[in-house]
Amino acid sequence: MTVRAEPLTLAQGATCPAAQTADAFRDAVRAASDTAFTNASLIDHDGAFPLDDIARLTRAGALMAPLPADHGGLGIAGGPLLLETLRLIGHGSLPLGRLYEGHVNALGLIQHYGTHSQPARAARDASQGLLFGVWNTDPPPGLRLERMASGWRLLGAKTFASGAGFIAYPLVTAIAEGRQFMVVPRLSQADQSRADLSSWQAHGMRASATGSFDFTDLTVEDEDIIGTVGDYHRQPAFPAAETAHLWVASASEIAAREGNAEQIIAYVNLARTAAERARLDVLELAQRAIGLAGFDRNHPIKHVFRDLATYLRQPAPDKALSDAAAHVLAQTATTGALWHDPRLGSPRCHGKPAPRYARRARAEWSRRGGTSPGR
Repeated sequence: MTVRAEPLTLAQGATCPAAQTADAFRDAVRAASDTAFTNASLIDHDGAFPLDDIARLTRAGALMAPLPADHGGLGIAGGPLLLETLRLIGHGSLPLGRLYEGHVNALGLIQHYGTHSQPARAARDASQGLLFGVWNTDPPPGLRLERMASGWRLLGAKTFASGAGFIAYPLVTAIAEGRQFMVVPRLSQADQSRADLSSWQAHGMRASATGSFDFTDLTVEDEDIIGTVGDYHRQPAFPAAETAHLWVASASEIAAREGNAEQIIAYVNLARTAAERARLDVLELAQRAIGLAGFDRNHPIKHVFRDLATYLRQPAPDKALSDAAAHVLAQTATTGALWHDPRLGSPRCHGKPAPRYARRARAEWSRRGGTSPGR
């Protein structure tokens, strides 16, 4: 399955009303995930894209679900249902999970930093089955944004762009006059031919249509620029994607708080590092348990091994860890007190009681004799 010069739209699937209840949505996502797991080995080859799986998620209402109710979504962003949704989809297919995660993150950034009209426009596009994504890796000299007499034009490319050739609205970072902005180009059918998947030679995530995309001379309008200078790195509007579960649950709660952006980012970076280590341990244990048979190229687990090992290669892990360490070392409070908000009393999130898994995480952490994460 190779890249076609057309964006993914509902014309290839069916209409996509959001599921009316959380239970119905969860069941629909689980069914789509189960099918993705069954079919994963069929598209485990270079240049593949899970087109049918995306269509199933679309029909399940997943593309609209991160949006608030007043924009036709379920408002799952930042809550336990989003964590469960990402877990379910990732269980079925990590390439599919990576693509959906990018869609959620892009909508979250637009919702968080956009003007009143920008989230509404994004909601209309998502309701038509159009896929969003986040592409933030540049080959030298980087993606630039140049002002013209009318509007702007882009110069440069992005690499490691998941969904290249299929995503209609990638949120990208671009530099204008030495300052970084977020931009969402509206790619046409003809624009999709700018994707080049030949550079993606990794042994995993082969069904994610990852590659480079040349934006040179594409034009954008003021309405396509999201937020202001530096917003992309300002604070984690992304979902803070049983040791690993303790960290992820607590990171999700802390990321949802309003407060010191550097403090929040430091904790999420620590959680990311701990979760990565735990998953690498699980990967090693699974390989040892299955033995040599798991390395047979026809074994059904082979693509899971490759995809997980590739998926865990997050950008700049050393910088994430060193930045978190620098923040901790610069504080006068004890490490355990850094992420405890005394105004909240018991763990809370957005003024509501913290999700059950976060309270259970803290109880388990305390039982083991450690300082509860987030306290």
